Amino acid sequence: MRFLFSRRWVLFFISVVAMAYGASLLGQWQFHRLDDKRVENKIVARNLDAAPVPVKALLAVGKAVNAQDEWRRVTATGTWDDAHTIVLKYQTNAEGSPGIDVATPLVTIDGPAVIVDRGWMSTDNSGGGRPKTPAPTTGKVTVTGWVRVNATGGASKVSQLQTRALSSEEIAKVLGYPVYGGFLDLSDQSPPPVKRLGHIELPDDTSEGPHFFYGLQWWFFGALAVFGFAFLVYDEWRRAHPRR
Repeated sequence: MRFLFSRRWVLFFISVVAMAYGASLLGQWQFHRLDDKRVENKIVARNLDAAPVPVKALLAVGKAVNAQDEWRRVTATGTWDDAHTIVLKYQTNAEGSPGIDVATPLVTIDGPAVIVDRGWMSTDNSGGGRPKTPAPTTGKVTVTGWVRVNATGGASKVSQLQTRALSSEEIAKVLGYPVYGGFLDLSDQSPPPVKRLGHIELPDDTSEGPHFFYGLQWWFFGALAVFGFAFLVYDEWRRAHPRR
């Protein structure tokens, strides 16, 4: 077995150890993500089942939404500001059809507005021009919606009342009045709208994602590297000791 102390085999051994160790860490990382996903699912399930509360109980002007409150339901009463309706571009429904989401500020009777994603409508998703959106109900309305956390990054920038991701912070820059942090995905409205838009898809609080199988996959790769090294060592030894 002296060949194992040669430079080539020592470097080979170090490489295999590094690969196996890296695969082990990546596998542990995937299982940690699985644990995080399970905790997140419990929070989502609890929030989806919680009774609605007034919007000001969870949202505040100029403050980010608490991540623990996402997918809670809130109620708000006010009037729609259709002049500042925002088009959320490049959205698809459950069947994969192209379209947009229509988000409109609801100026509440308490003063601040809350951004409400009223739902999905079919378009060609060309992105060339701003599509015509259905007008919301006039007069005072009461809405119930799911609390959502603002999007971040360049996709949330608003241009010509269009964006690729909703952020009340960015939308507030084009409005002339206070806006609650976060936004709502519309659940119900009273009185009902003249034209109903496609319902917002709720998260699946039972899906754990691919993390478990990804974790096993990384550990399998690590074990395969060790087994392969052991086999090559045996093969090298067998070549050095042929049967007579």
